[in-house]
Amino acid sequence: LQTMSGNEDDWLALKPQEPSPSQCCGSGCKPCIYDVYEKELAQWERAKAKGDKSLLMEKKEQSNNSELKPDTFTAFNISSVEQLTEDTYQYKFELPGNSSLQLSLGQHIVLRGVVNGLEVQRAYTPISPGNAEGYFEVLMKCYEAGLMSQYIKTWKKGDMVFWRGPFGGFPYRPNKYGELLMLASGTGLAPMLPILQSITDDEEDETFVTLVGCFRTFDKIYLKPLLQALARYWNVRIFYVLSQETSLEKLPQSYQENTYTGRLDEDLMKTIINSCRRKPFALICGSSAFNEDMSRYLKTTGIEEDSCFVF
Repeated sequence: LQTMSGNEDDWLALKPQEPSPSQCCGSGCKPCIYDVYEKELAQWERAKAKGDKSLLMEKKEQSNNSELKPDTFTAFNISSVEQLTEDTYQYKFELPGNSSLQLSLGQHIVLRGVVNGLEVQRAYTPISPGNAEGYFEVLMKCYEAGLMSQYIKTWKKGDMVFWRGPFGGFPYRPNKYGELLMLASGTGLAPMLPILQSITDDEEDETFVTLVGCFRTFDKIYLKPLLQALARYWNVRIFYVLSQETSLEKLPQSYQENTYTGRLDEDLMKTIINSCRRKPFALICGSSAFNEDMSRYLKTTGIEEDSCFVF
């Protein structure tokens, strides 16, 4: 009997832990961390019923071959860290050989971090093209009180971090829409960039793009050289809306005519939509408050939910 209960303890030690709410990133991933838990629990129950621990081994081995998977976290090496603004960083991660993440447009991946013994998961959208070989890049904003931010702030070149995915995405097809209106607030720029770059890289794709980037100040606009380069394409326009700038006089000349001060409100939305060359399909990414406001403004200008996609 003694050996029986000892064995029972061994099995309990191997039982998967139910995730805490902080571990769910809330982005509607398939599978969600809770789905992964259900699957691992079922696997554990099968192994326990058969008394065979080797049935639990398969999930441990998966995570070292540097291939992104939706249901297992895989370790990736940080190859560079670049600070873009006071609270925003661009991280580059290594991919083995010349492999690529093969993400479809606007897909996100989920990061796992441990802060003070608490596991946290958050979703981020890589800004590098989905077919970039040997690396991927992620734009991350650090918040004073954010749990995940505390973890990210400790990163340096050479560290290993764990990702799983990909999830979500916007099912874009070349020339499917006359014009895309991209409404992005802060790091909400991330899912827009791969879509925009796929359009400018494809000579056959004649979709017009109007990107509206909302930032607090001119200094807080990320990736200015990349955005300026994209704005030179015949079918791309980029506007900036700076909520805390009061005057455009201090801005470089090249920014003055396509920048607005204040907030992106209903009137400005009407002005921008009226200047679109075709009736636009809108893509929205920002905070939940931003996403709700934008959806509401679009509706009043006659752009219904079936002509909108929220990341």
